Amino acid sequence: MRLTVVLRTGILIAAVLIATTGLRAQKPDAPTEAQAKEALGMPARTAPTEYQAHGQAGSISIGAEFVGHSVPTPQATYLSDDFVVIETGFFGPPDARLKLAVQDFSIRINGKKNTLPNQHYELSFHTLRDPEWEPPAAEKSKTSLNTGGQGQQNDAPPPPPKMPIELRRAMEQRVQKAALPEGERILPQAGLIFFEYRGKNIKSIELIYDGPAGKATLALQP
Repeated sequence: MRLTVVLRTGILIAAVLIATTGLRAQKPDAPTEAQAKEALGMPARTAPTEYQAHGQAGSISIGAEFVGHSVPTPQATYLSDDFVVIETGFFGPPDARLKLAVQDFSIRINGKKNTLPNQHYELSFHTLRDPEWEPPAAEKSKTSLNTGGQGQQNDAPPPPPKMPIELRRAMEQRVQKAALPEGERILPQAGLIFFEYRGKNIKSIELIYDGPAGKATLALQP
């Protein structure tokens, strides 16, 4: 009898140990490349010379590239008719930190005296659109007008199609992650900065940085 109890206890303990070992051996699936891109923001390039233009503000090197009305993110490229965008990268000595803020940047377009201030990325959300998204085909609505007792068909233009809310939310989240982060950051850091400008005829553009690192003006290619 005692031997039976001991055997049963031993079998139970062994089963528990096997189950516990199996649980420990189970590892969560490694994130896919697409999931990794979604989690990260805009990666800095290997060096400031990898950008269209580069300059120096104190010990900090700045790289910048004008992308016009495009809004590139690691996952997709969107468009904004009301904003122009510049991709930037900040580099420094090992363990260097820099406080980044929206008010550190402005641009001068076509040599005009007045400059345009950097705007927060959220202000561009209402103008964002995805060139890859195709709205579903919509039929023209017809209304019947009563004119002198006779019905008359009138073709009314359909309302403009709206992107599904889940797709728009995903687009905005991607742009948020790709925007240049604010606050004190360890370098290198990179991201997009936004300027409200609806024009298309840009012959020259300068990015002006005036922040904690010093001052720098970068001539970009329109």
